[in-house]
Amino acid sequence: MPKDSGNLWLAKALWELGAVQFGDFTLGRTTQNSPIYVNLRLIISDPRALSRAARVMQEEVQTLQAMRHPHVHPFQRICGIPFGGLHLATAFSLRSRVPMVYVHPAKEHNGSRIYVEGLYEAGESVLLVDDLVTSGGGIGQTAAFLRDNAGLHVRDVLVLLDRQEGAKERLRKQGYNLISILGLEPMLNYLMASELIEADQFRRSVEYIQSQRGKLDS
Repeated sequence: MPKDSGNLWLAKALWELGAVQFGDFTLGRTTQNSPIYVNLRLIISDPRALSRAARVMQEEVQTLQAMRHPHVHPFQRICGIPFGGLHLATAFSLRSRVPMVYVHPAKEHNGSRIYVEGLYEAGESVLLVDDLVTSGGGIGQTAAFLRDNAGLHVRDVLVLLDRQEGAKERLRKQGYNLISILGLEPMLNYLMASELIEADQFRRSVEYIQSQRGKLDS
């Protein structure tokens, strides 16, 4: 088994939680007939992994902010994207002591509405936090809602796992900087080298990721 270095501890933790599954998965409009599914929400079942994730996220942000040319802008609020991002944002907020808000869809007697839960002031900058990103569509919608309805600015987005299907490039075109703790391909490489998955599972998953990313260039 290869040395557990860098952020590959996350791949190991997710595997041990049973969060990595292989089959035929269709999740929403962007993930169709995917041979791999990663349920990041299961990380709440391992408090040590959740705590470590918050620490690594904070360290990554601090490192990028401390660079001569900072890769993360200053922010006054953390915003978790429901539902997977809420637990991570809460853990990150507790560790960093940066206040948190989130976009709350609510049903009311006269219909439904969406509002921002938590205290904030218009004009503040927000770091968006989510568990996983595929196409980036949900992130873009959340950022636009915060801007148009609360006067909050989003420039940076932090996710635990990037499926590496082109979200970083799509979000960059919209003016958002995506930071990920781990990519899906490095995770697959780790699991394959650790002999935890079959060669066919590895091959089919990598081919799917690359085909989805290739749509960005077509």
